[in-house]
Amino acid sequence: MDNQKIAQVPVNTVTRNLADFAAPTGNVYESVMIIAKRSNQIAADIKQELNHKLEEFSNYADTLEETFENREQIEISKYYERLPKPTLIATKEFLDGKIYYRKAE
Repeated sequence: MDNQKIAQVPVNTVTRNLADFAAPTGNVYESVMIIAKRSNQIAADIKQELNHKLEEFSNYADTLEETFENREQIEISKYYERLPKPTLIATKEFLDGKIYYRKAE
């Protein structure tokens, strides 16, 4: 994920005007579906990126007795937990006009 793009997204929920959502598509529900689909794409990208980074630490011969604490792995996990939710990122992208969408006819 682009850290500069994420830094501009609020981490808390913000009250928004429904007219802002309806303006680009003419329908609030259609706008929400576009945001939901983009949110799913962002979540999948973040999950894939996290899994790729955590693969370095995986040890397939682990047993309960051999499990140990790895500081780097914990820091990576904490970083991804602090990121804004994918829904908030998708909402910001939609309101900024950065999402391409089209109607299937």
